[in-house]
Order: sequence, then C-alpha cells, then structure tokens
Amino acid sequence: MSLRIRQIVVAARDLAATVAQFQDLLGVRVCYRDPEVEKFGLENALMPIGDQFLEVVSPIRANTAVGRHIDRHGDSGYMLILQTDDLARAQARLDQHSVRIVWRAAHPDIRAVHLHPKDIGAALVSIDEATPPESWRWAGPNWQQYVTLEQAQLVLAVTLSARDPNAMSHRWAQVLGTPPPVESREGFCIRIDGGELEFVQADTDVIAGFRILAMRPPHLLEAARSHGLALHGDAVAICGTLFQFVQAS
Repeated sequence: MSLRIRQIVVAARDLAATVAQFQDLLGVRVCYRDPEVEKFGLENALMPIGDQFLEVVSPIRANTAVGRHIDRHGDSGYMLILQTDDLARAQARLDQHSVRIVWRAAHPDIRAVHLHPKDIGAALVSIDEATPPESWRWAGPNWQQYVTLEQAQLVLAVTLSARDPNAMSHRWAQVLGTPPPVESREGFCIRIDGGELEFVQADTDVIAGFRILAMRPPHLLEAARSHGLALHGDAVAICGTLFQFVQAS
C-alpha cells in the first residue's frame, strides 16, 4: 500500500493576509477556493506545490473545529492529507486499531476518511484515494494551470511536536501501516513514499513545521526577513508554523 504527503493544511484567522504571505515568499498561486467548506463554517484557499498542495483554512462563524484549534494554538498547522492507493486496506487497519472516523467522502474520483485526532495525536489526518492517482478533486478542476516552480517545489516532510514523541510515532506507524519509526537526531522518524513524518519533543501535540524543497533558499529567507517574519536558522515562521527550506539541485 502506498502512502504519500499530498496536502498540508494550516489554520489562520486572517485568510487573505496569510495567503498573501505564502504567495510572496513561496512563489505559489491560488488555484481554488472550495465553496463546500462553508458548510463547516470555513473559507479556504489552495495553492499547488508541484502536484502537492498547501491549503489555508479560516473560520467564518463561531464554534468551528478550526476556530477552537486556533483558540488553543493560535495560527498553526492543522491537518495532513495522505494519499493512498488502497483506502479499503487502510480502513481495515483503522478498524483493527480502534480509530474513529469523523468524516467520510465518496465521489467517483476520490474517497477519503478523516481520523479522529485523539486516536492518532497532534493533527487531523485524512487518508484519501484519488482516481486516477494524479487527480485531486479538492484543488479544483484546473489546478495544473497554477503550478509554478519559482520557489517551493516539493513537500519533503512534516514535523509533529509531541509530549511523548516515541509513543506518538509508534501510534502513527501502527495506524498508518508504515515501517516502525527510527530514531533521528531530533526524535523519531517514519518514512513514507517520497517523504518523512518527524516527531520531536515539545510541550504540545501539534503540527510544528514542514520541510520544503525550494529554489534559492537564501533568497527566500532574505525575503522573509524583509517581511518582518521570524527566522529560525534555515526556517521561517509563517502562520505559527516553521517552514524549513532545502536547496533544490
């Protein structure tokens, strides 16, 4: 069963300002604003990074799951969508390990399940199977026209902070059916197709950052500095989340 990072999601109070920051710094363009998310009390914007996606969601009414998340953590990482080629097999594993499903989607071109965050930890996780695999309903009908490789090119890794990274990484591996986590310099790491899920020690269980393959990271960091964004070595804090940049060859 394949499993890869297909979409990363951050939650922000100010959608327009956050999207503008990503556009200016990462060289991405908005490909779609999904009217369907209004039923969850949200507005959103999606931006392609190659054939992966960065989504910003923002509450437009009180008492939404995203609004409660922002109340607890501030603007921050919110959700991770993993693409599989065998959702039926993934769902059987979820049942086996008592993971609750909080939302399901079933369309001719995509099926998805959202996992209860308390049953896996740190994030809302969705497992999706697209048909054909290169398609992606959530990004609209013409997302390919908005792909630009000016800066950001590929989402390489997701970093999750955890009060017990050892236990959380093993739980994720168990639920997702990946090889066991291995120790890394920062904590623990699960390797999936073309990417990694990293688990590091912190006081809060939340998505802490993303590692992005990019053109000219030094230029990107200098631009971030000029926008008054906080730098942390080779990473910049955007929407309360660390985006670390790796030089594309």
